Amino acid sequence: MDRRNFLKWQAAGLVCAGVAFNRLGPAARAIAAETAWPDLGVAKGAPAAAARAAVNLIGGMPRFVKPGQKVVIKPNMSFAMGPEQATNTHPEVVREVLIMCREAGAGSVRVLDHALQNPGLSLERSGILDACNSVQRGICHQLMDGQFYAEAAIPQAVAMRNNLFMKDVLEADVIIAVPVAKSHGGAGVSLALKGQMGLILDRWVMHSRYSLDASIVDLNTKIKPHLAVIDASRVLSTGGPGGPGKVLTPGEVIASADPVAADALTVASYEWYGLKYEPRQVSYLRLAHERGLGRMDIENLAIQRTTI
Repeated sequence: MDRRNFLKWQAAGLVCAGVAFNRLGPAARAIAAETAWPDLGVAKGAPAAAARAAVNLIGGMPRFVKPGQKVVIKPNMSFAMGPEQATNTHPEVVREVLIMCREAGAGSVRVLDHALQNPGLSLERSGILDACNSVQRGICHQLMDGQFYAEAAIPQAVAMRNNLFMKDVLEADVIIAVPVAKSHGGAGVSLALKGQMGLILDRWVMHSRYSLDASIVDLNTKIKPHLAVIDASRVLSTGGPGGPGKVLTPGEVIASADPVAADALTVASYEWYGLKYEPRQVSYLRLAHERGLGRMDIENLAIQRTTI
């Protein structure tokens, strides 16, 4: 029996047994809620509507953000380019995720990245600064100065055993990865797991001193996203991460509580460098799966789709 049919059987059994969800204890309710949702949600439509629909498919933002919690949203916003070039997350996707966090009662929300080009121009030209300011001013930042970082160990690392992390990230209750789907010359693709490199000060050490693939996995043992919302409204299928390159327009958003699964489905869903790839062909995804950070075997996962 596969997972999808098991969940259906389990739900039917609970109904037949007359077990009402609201009569379960808090721990049992939490377990039931987690197992009731599909592993991945995919929504097709306008960027904001698709972002909300994809998150709702897997349980909605209240599943991930509780009242009073500190939340960090990590989009791609490190290139001084507009949305049409697909180097940055679509501003409407970021804005909608921010709104959903506020609706869920987040105590604070910060939208953070570490720019690869001029920080001010990156925020402006990406459209993300204006999108965030339309909801709440002063929460969207490119943190470039060392004063905003603190050194921390990575206990489960096999290669990169420490780095300087954004203090806000170390203090966060919830980390939400909101990357754009794009190619990457070093890692193959840049999605939720790879995007976490924008939350540390010394990302270059991951290219120069360590295996990039192994250190991406190391990094995510420390700051793995609790929720991945991948913006595939546009996909930079060549020329990433900074472009220019071939831009596809699937008009989709992929959401999951498992960033490895979200990345894997994104890899399998679109064309990269003119070809189709399997998740196992992306080295850091295979390593993340093998080290237990999540699942790349999307054929065995429950995927729910909708069109808005």
